[in-house]
Amino acid sequence: MVKRRYFLLGGAAAAGALAVGWSVLPPDSRLMPATPAPLAPGQVALNGWVRIGADNTVAVTMTQAEMGQGTHTGLAMLLAEEIDADWSQIRLAPASIDKIYNNATALVDGLPFHPDDEGNVKRAVGWLAAKAARKIPGLIVTGGSTSIKDQWLPMREAGASARAMLIAAAADNWKVPAAECRAEAGRVLHGSGKSASFGELAVRAAQMPLPERPKLKDPAQFKLVGQPVRRFENAGKLDGSAQFGMDVRLPGMLYATVAMCPVIGGTLASFDAQAAMALPGVRKVVPVAGGMGGAPAVAVIADTPWHAMQALRQVRIVWNEGAASGLSSRVDIDRLAQTLNSAQGSTYQSAGDAVAALQGAAKRISAEYRAPFLAHATMEPMNCTVQFKDGAATVWVPTQAPGIARIGAARALGIDSDRVQVNVTSLGGGFGRRAEADFVAQAAAIAGAADGVPVQTFWSREEDMRHDFYRPACVARFEAGFDAQGQLVAWHARSAGQAITHQLVGRVLGSAGLGPDKTTAEGSFDTAYAFPNVRVAHEVVESPVPVGFWRSVGHSHHAFFTESFIDEAAAAAGKDPLAFRLALLAHKPDHQRVLQRVAALSGWAQPLAPAPDGAKKARGLALHRSFGSTVAQVAEVSVGPDKAIRVHRVVCVIDCGFAVNPNLVRQQMESGIVFGLSAALHGEITIEQGRVVQGNFHDYAPLRMQDCPAIETEIIPSTAHPEGVGEPGTPPIAPAVANALFTLTGQRLRTLPLKLA
Repeated sequence: MVKRRYFLLGGAAAAGALAVGWSVLPPDSRLMPATPAPLAPGQVALNGWVRIGADNTVAVTMTQAEMGQGTHTGLAMLLAEEIDADWSQIRLAPASIDKIYNNATALVDGLPFHPDDEGNVKRAVGWLAAKAARKIPGLIVTGGSTSIKDQWLPMREAGASARAMLIAAAADNWKVPAAECRAEAGRVLHGSGKSASFGELAVRAAQMPLPERPKLKDPAQFKLVGQPVRRFENAGKLDGSAQFGMDVRLPGMLYATVAMCPVIGGTLASFDAQAAMALPGVRKVVPVAGGMGGAPAVAVIADTPWHAMQALRQVRIVWNEGAASGLSSRVDIDRLAQTLNSAQGSTYQSAGDAVAALQGAAKRISAEYRAPFLAHATMEPMNCTVQFKDGAATVWVPTQAPGIARIGAARALGIDSDRVQVNVTSLGGGFGRRAEADFVAQAAAIAGAADGVPVQTFWSREEDMRHDFYRPACVARFEAGFDAQGQLVAWHARSAGQAITHQLVGRVLGSAGLGPDKTTAEGSFDTAYAFPNVRVAHEVVESPVPVGFWRSVGHSHHAFFTESFIDEAAAAAGKDPLAFRLALLAHKPDHQRVLQRVAALSGWAQPLAPAPDGAKKARGLALHRSFGSTVAQVAEVSVGPDKAIRVHRVVCVIDCGFAVNPNLVRQQMESGIVFGLSAALHGEITIEQGRVVQGNFHDYAPLRMQDCPAIETEIIPSTAHPEGVGEPGTPPIAPAVANALFTLTGQRLRTLPLKLA
């Protein structure tokens, strides 16, 4: 069981004291697991990340979920580079749930510190969090754009360690100094002409001592890392051999589908299954409690998915609608705005005296921005297959958090977590939704009623859309002050909305988290701009609406708020939006370089040709730093006679540190832009009488292929530590489009999705 103390950090003084004491301890190794990894016939494990086969294959342990971001390819490249394997030798192997695979970076990056803070408190708390992360059971998480960032060193160290052991084995066999040997393309070579494959050396190598400090390559020596290598999973997706959650097939497997309470917070009153049980292929109709934050449900277990779906329609269900039956998203968002009339919020960033500077400013401007609830709408709806037999459970699931999934299954079945084995499949989209375990707990409870037979539980698209953990709605108010010369002298930003992390901790641990939740204000308090006087604050406002991590999290809406208001400030100062930003980033040459490059590539200062239909076009600019990466985007936009917004071209420049695989970076920028455009132009979840209105892609529309703009991406060359790329492409696109629309129409759109009057 995950202990509450691992989720909460104490005061700075306590953290500092603990860090001092803990710092004298040697760092925990991330090379060897607590229990040996399972081996295929002919395989030998050199550490927890490398298994070498007699056939000369090198199996790389994959701890991170593959959900279309290419993580498996990037991670395998890191290890293959350091071990000096031939790329054709590389295979992938699933990870067990072991603490060496914990994602420490996800925990550290979630701390509510400004990226530019270099103070002792941040270092102390960061050290403490990193050390604690190595102790938490089940912190194997794919999220926060941390996969490559977290394993940049562990993967390389594992490869370098294995390479040293293979060389030591060859040197011992040949009775030559190890320094005279080298590894290359899956073989160890000696100047005398002696040569042996990794497969031939593996057994002896496993007997060699584990190197204490394996020597890593200088990036200048990289041959594979940094190259546009093709993705591992592409072939399986093309030929159908890739196994997603809904592809799992087991002998004797049954299928279940569910009807969940349509009202947020409602409960099951009763159900009549007589008509359903009379239908062919139906095995059972069972009630299911809502575990891990999920809604209560009625499930039909049947021989086939079709039988289950048809029978579910015949079940007569009565729901207790509960206290939220009158809930309205419109009223909920208005309540956030009303909160800002009096609440000053918890301060996340403060310098100088923003309030006094505003009062003394020669000119002031203000604005209110709003963002709605959003669904994840993954292409593969929620599903999970579970077999519960002899007091133990085996789970096959597309999950971003196998440790949390194991907790959910164990809790639903009333067994210890170590009695649950989790097998992670490919994910048909995640975006944060599959970091939750409600659907796993539900599937486990259903399998618990199936007498030892495996059951695959799946949701309809409508159930999926209406029982999400949504991106929180948020309202923000901004004030900016200028001196008599038009210089920005004050910046005051306040927002109101729910706290995601508090809810998630409550679902996992049973009681809500405490302290500041970075996700509530990220994208606002951590901007790179230098304001002489600044205050950024957020007021947490509770709501019955379940919320969760959505691709780019708080950055997804705060980037829209902040970058739109930056444009408003530029207009108020009578300055070009590019020049205005560059002046606020005088202390950030790296950010200036990204801005200048996107301006050059987009032809920022050049006139625009009309759209193919003759409509006038305009450009909009946005810059945003998130997940360690800095992204600038310029959108070219036109408006049709029906006021339809059309984005023709997006130019994107990213500084993400070392680009392990440039193809993956470009693909994620394209993916993030399309995802962000879908939300900017169409995305909105509305709630009426406690019920989510939207149910499918006809009323929660993604960007269609014919509306997708041309996207051009450039990666700033860098040798710095890799940063995130899965999410940073999403935040800047909405403000870039909104800023273009202002130039084009004079309308300042401050509410998402963007709709012209």
